Amino acid sequence: MSSLSYLLPQLGAGFASALVPTNLLLGAVGVTVGTAIGVLPGLGPALTISLLLPITFGMDPVGAFILFGGIYYGAMYGGSTTSILVRMPGEASSVMTAVDGYVMTRRGRAGAALATAAIGSFVAGTFATVMLMLLAPPLVELSLGFGPADYAALMVLALTSVAGLSGANPARGLLAIFVGLALGTVGIDVQTGQARFSMGMPGLLGGLNVVLVTVGLFAVGEVFWHAATRLDAPTGVTRLDGPARLTPSEWRRSMPAWGRGTLIGFFTGVLPGAGATVASFLSYDVERRVSKTPEEFGEGAIEGVAGPEAANNASAGGSLVPLLALGVPGSGTTAVMLAAFQMYGLQPGPLLFSQESELVWGLIASLYVSNALLLLLNLPLIRLWVRLLEVPPALLYAAVLALATVGVYTLNSSLFDVGVVYALGLVAVVLRHQEIPLAPVVLGAVLGPLLEQYTRRALAIADGDPTVFLTRPLSAALLGLALALVVLPPLVRAIRTRI
Repeated sequence: MSSLSYLLPQLGAGFASALVPTNLLLGAVGVTVGTAIGVLPGLGPALTISLLLPITFGMDPVGAFILFGGIYYGAMYGGSTTSILVRMPGEASSVMTAVDGYVMTRRGRAGAALATAAIGSFVAGTFATVMLMLLAPPLVELSLGFGPADYAALMVLALTSVAGLSGANPARGLLAIFVGLALGTVGIDVQTGQARFSMGMPGLLGGLNVVLVTVGLFAVGEVFWHAATRLDAPTGVTRLDGPARLTPSEWRRSMPAWGRGTLIGFFTGVLPGAGATVASFLSYDVERRVSKTPEEFGEGAIEGVAGPEAANNASAGGSLVPLLALGVPGSGTTAVMLAAFQMYGLQPGPLLFSQESELVWGLIASLYVSNALLLLLNLPLIRLWVRLLEVPPALLYAAVLALATVGVYTLNSSLFDVGVVYALGLVAVVLRHQEIPLAPVVLGAVLGPLLEQYTRRALAIADGDPTVFLTRPLSAALLGLALALVVLPPLVRAIRTRI
């Protein structure tokens, strides 16, 4: 009760600040810009906020962070739109949405896919904001208990969880993971300073940005694949045959997925380094495993859209927990927001709640408002988004290629990056021709550097003793769970075959 007696007045004061006309306008601008940024490949909330830092320097800090929070939440949703409509993830966290969302589009169910993404984003974002308000201190303490060995075990668990994404041929999924891990090793080894797999090209010394990998494999790769197979493809683009809303059956299937994805996303987001991409992959794998019809995944299962979309939006709220409570960024975007705090002479942490309560609670209240604005903005626009399907395929894919090229070039103003993305697009064509899934490649590229970093750090602390991963209860439990995910499915299938 005493907790509520403290929280409710603070939240009321936060809403009083967030609903000031100027701040409300900034929140609306933030979610609108964020949605557009999520749609455009190569751009993202971290890049956008960093570009806005000089512009917002003279603004009131409360209004500036309301703008940043709206951009963050909007971008998490916006990435789903092009993932569903043209199989071009605007964000790495939207990769899994493209798997079933694009199939639903080809079957005339784009409206339902966009609706479950919008509603799931609202549910997850609201829940994450509530949890941010209520449970920040204990959740931060939990994440602080993770050591390098525990993080390494978590990365192994995430990688093994995507083995099921290859369907009936786990060998292809394993190969895809190794391709991703190989991409993650490109660049200078941070511990030895040695260049690895850079082939003498200075542009590769900094490694392959996950944005380049995602845009190259999915956006450019999709354009190249369309060009290579256009003679075999049916003419025209599938129109919206179904309703631009969820049917009763789709509501029943989506609601549990929203709930599970929200929980997975929030608790994954709290852990620094895990992020929305890991959350969406884990959510997709959980949905496939608990489904009564797992064979539908990859063929247009609505749970394959609902779960990952809820997870990546909840992860955004979760990543704000360590930022506000400890000053530890939980994602790339919150790392930029940490720089924004420092620009205003503020230091996130426990004292921030007492010294800058108007800023903290104004930001939290604005997240509730931003979620509502996102729902109001995107649900009525579903049929407008679906009209993209009426664009001739040649023009649509030309626009996709142009947006991908411009988006990648804006990262570092580098033509070399554009060349890398086009090369990865050719790699995607080869992989798809061999029926090797692309999603595990992205996860391997994201988690590979983290897995290497935490493994080497754990071994250094333990003087090279590999048993450190088994002597820590948490890492041992995570590795045991990963082993179970690998061993149990074929064992269960073998038992069923004999029965």
